[in-house]
Amino acid sequence: MQYRTIIRITGLLMGLFSLSLLPPALVAVIYKDGGGMAFIQAFVLCLILGFSLWYPNRAHRKDLRTREGFLLVVLFWVVLGSIGAVPFIFSGQPSLSLTDSFFESFSALTTTGATVIVGLDSLPKAILFYRHLLQWLGGMGIIVLAVAILPVLGVGGMQLYRAEMPGPVKDSKMTPRIAETAKALWYIYLALTVACAFAYWLAGMDVFDAICHSFSTIAIGGFSTHDASMGYFDSPTINLICVVFLLIAALNFSLHFAAFSRRGINLRVYFRDAEFKVLIAIQLVLTAICFVTLYGSGIYDSAEETFDYALFQAVSISTTAGFGTESFHAWPLFLPILLIFSSFIGGSGGSTAGGIKVIRVILLLLQGSRELKRLVHPRGMFSIRISGNALPDRVIDAVWGFFSAYALVFVVCMLILMAQGMDAITAFSATAACLNNLGPGLGEVASNYASIGDGEKWVLLFAMLFGRLEVFTLLILFTPTFWKN
Repeated sequence: MQYRTIIRITGLLMGLFSLSLLPPALVAVIYKDGGGMAFIQAFVLCLILGFSLWYPNRAHRKDLRTREGFLLVVLFWVVLGSIGAVPFIFSGQPSLSLTDSFFESFSALTTTGATVIVGLDSLPKAILFYRHLLQWLGGMGIIVLAVAILPVLGVGGMQLYRAEMPGPVKDSKMTPRIAETAKALWYIYLALTVACAFAYWLAGMDVFDAICHSFSTIAIGGFSTHDASMGYFDSPTINLICVVFLLIAALNFSLHFAAFSRRGINLRVYFRDAEFKVLIAIQLVLTAICFVTLYGSGIYDSAEETFDYALFQAVSISTTAGFGTESFHAWPLFLPILLIFSSFIGGSGGSTAGGIKVIRVILLLLQGSRELKRLVHPRGMFSIRISGNALPDRVIDAVWGFFSAYALVFVVCMLILMAQGMDAITAFSATAACLNNLGPGLGEVASNYASIGDGEKWVLLFAMLFGRLEVFTLLILFTPTFWKN
């Protein structure tokens, strides 16, 4: 294990991350909210720590192997989540405990969107901007950004990319060089963010709200600058813009790259993709169920208003964004539980969404169908195909392994929460919301996580990490095989 190389890279990445603490300080100067000093102090601390890790190990430039890649990814997320908590610790408003500061930081960086802060409308603009910036950086993965820059410094990137990117097939690249792939991802990501911010501004948001909400929309994070979330704006147009960009961000970014490549625009790429068609079908079915149930209950005054709430909450929860225009936990019958369950599916592989991912659900269903065929025809040979391409059995095995590990982590976290005194509904929904990187839950965590205990917050913080790193990347560090030469 190349420990000194890993320490050197961690120091470089901490130095890179320290730059993200300067924009909130600038926001504090612009709005004169007095919140800038916490970010300057955090910037200096992060820079010193990064330099102290890099300088003694600056000569160690050995190539990374797969094991070092996994360790560095986990170490990097833990270190950045911890450094990200420093401004919350130093800030006087909001006044957060150590546990709450770490919870808010990891929730932002993993794009979970669960918050312990109450009174967002009165917070300094610098703090609000920082929360959204963390989500934006975490959305695509800071490490994917880093592999576009660090090759210049002598760090190979493929091992990091394979450990970081979501989805069952991690060796696929959009361009021959991994650095070019990372750059392409971020160009797409940045373009979508700018387009989303511009659309929000045209729809009536002020510049600050438009930028912040575009960060959390494209990252599928769910943070807002207001306690009422998207309901604060009371605008069907803003709701529709949010839905459109959530769906775009929930798609595989390689589809966006293929559709808008240098050879011209080709929208047929989307409709040839099986995962895209299933994702859209899921959204249509969920919206229809919510609309029919709500309209039949007579909660809202008109069909148009009912459809607005149904569409927004169905897409927001199922894509694991967690924005709200209404308290969906107070909806009648089975709808709250249905929406929580939909977050387990999440978005496409290679997107900024959380959850198990649509592609894995498709493969699980196809594998179940194949097993039924084998019962009828024991000697038959049946292959599993996606978009006309046969998949090797190792991919199916990996999906089953992932599903088993996901279920195990979910059950263990939920049982630990219940052992600490949390009721069953709250424990179930909080675990689902954090493991799926969703945010809002049911029961005690329907609005925020401020009222739960510190021990419960640490359990949920680890659930966020498991969900963001897709279980295996973190779980592999607990296996003896990983540490053996």
